[in-house]
Amino acid sequence: MGRVTRRAFALSALAAFSTASGASAVPERRHLPGEMRGMWLATVANRDWPSEPGLSAAAQRAELTAHLDTAVRRRLNTVIFQVRPTADALWPSPYEPWSAVLTGTQGKAPGWDPLGTAVREAHARGLELHAWFNPYRIANHADPTRLVASHPARRHPDWVVRHGGRLYYNPGLPEVRAFVQDAILDAVDKYPVDAVHFDDYFYPYPLAGQTFDDDAAFDRHGGGFPSRAAWRRHNIDRLVAETSARIQEVRPGTRFGISPFGVWRNASTDSRGSDTRELQAYDDLYADTRKWVRANWIDYICPQLYWHIGFAAADYAVLLPWWAETVRGTATQLYVGEALYRAGDPAQGDAWQNPAELSRHLTLAKDHPEARGHVFFAAREVAADPIRAMARVVADHYRQPAMPPR
Repeated sequence: MGRVTRRAFALSALAAFSTASGASAVPERRHLPGEMRGMWLATVANRDWPSEPGLSAAAQRAELTAHLDTAVRRRLNTVIFQVRPTADALWPSPYEPWSAVLTGTQGKAPGWDPLGTAVREAHARGLELHAWFNPYRIANHADPTRLVASHPARRHPDWVVRHGGRLYYNPGLPEVRAFVQDAILDAVDKYPVDAVHFDDYFYPYPLAGQTFDDDAAFDRHGGGFPSRAAWRRHNIDRLVAETSARIQEVRPGTRFGISPFGVWRNASTDSRGSDTRELQAYDDLYADTRKWVRANWIDYICPQLYWHIGFAAADYAVLLPWWAETVRGTATQLYVGEALYRAGDPAQGDAWQNPAELSRHLTLAKDHPEARGHVFFAAREVAADPIRAMARVVADHYRQPAMPPR
């Protein structure tokens, strides 16, 4: 969509989000040329990059550009770079400390600007750079004293919820939502990123025998809602709608995409849901992903369809057409998240030992024109490719370069 139209949708969404319950009236989408060929580049716990904390700036830069070169070699066109993994930053942020994945010490400057370098070097190679932010995760441990003294979570302990041995910002607090957006928009203001990207972490995944303690926030802000679940979904809806609008205010034309868990709701729960038997984003993460698509709050959705064709509880061949139908007639593009990390892993079962499994996914997607491309998790496997599943995708589907969708 053009910039003026996209901005109008974002601002109208912000004004109307609290009453939106279905599809908004939008012009019929034109299928413009282009195909998403992306990979996630994860930095949390040094998953993909940097290979370990404490490397020199030159070594970190070399590893980063090597990942970009691999994307080009695989004929990809987009890198989704995780720049806020745990309420920290991979750029000089006035809101949050430097990430410990760089130096091993939270708050210690690495001597260079990873996000600025990534944008510049990606664009020099003809790649889009989507900046990936995790909104609410603070730490993969439960000890606030391990955070740098200046950390906002230590200055505002009332913002923090301990859950499952980790620390999270409380999505039910308006001041948290505003702060998270401010931290994200700082990067959008400073760098010409092609998109802002969220993954599947909103309220944390449920844990048996544990509850997310937001009693005080619900008592303060939950009046008028029929249930705590409805209030929680409202909180995430506000995050999405407000972020969408603010991105367009700060840098018009920058896209906004979300990569949620692959199941919205099961048909046994809701007749509009998919014929699956899995965790449900709507009920378990309080993420009404279908609403975001049909209300046109996001430019693209990239559901994580991390199951093989024929998997009984969540069949890729069932979920792909469900998502195609969900985006049909909206202004939201569909890309498909692919579990490259499972290929060749013995723990994942027989289907994932077949190097052709992912290629079969792309073949199936050709029958669904709403599917505008695929994103592979993650960069480490794109490079290593232990059973040559990625090489098979490239040989079968990516023989020529392609521009990303517009």
